[in-house]
Amino acid sequence: MIARIWHGYASIENAPKYENILKHEVIPSIEDKKIEGFRNISVLKRTLKGEIEFITIMRFDNLECIKNFVGEDHERSYVPEKARQVLSRFDAKAQHYEIIDEIIY
Repeated sequence: MIARIWHGYASIENAPKYENILKHEVIPSIEDKKIEGFRNISVLKRTLKGEIEFITIMRFDNLECIKNFVGEDHERSYVPEKARQVLSRFDAKAQHYEIIDEIIY
């Protein structure tokens, strides 16, 4: 299993707009793709000085599944234009980690 981790940042005033776009457009559009091997997505947020940080953690069976999502350059971030308009900055590349253990209670 591979975790794909990405960071985006929005101003305090744009954070609710981004969160709405993420929940109601970006995530549903990912789900609609019916990507084989895509298992789930988690969204985290925290307040920093003057901005809100968002982290997405997507889980895929393997790198091939990620390539089916974003293309051969599997590190390329997936940020639709509408989301780009409200983010102040974001990772151009996602980071990928092999999940070697996970405990769920």
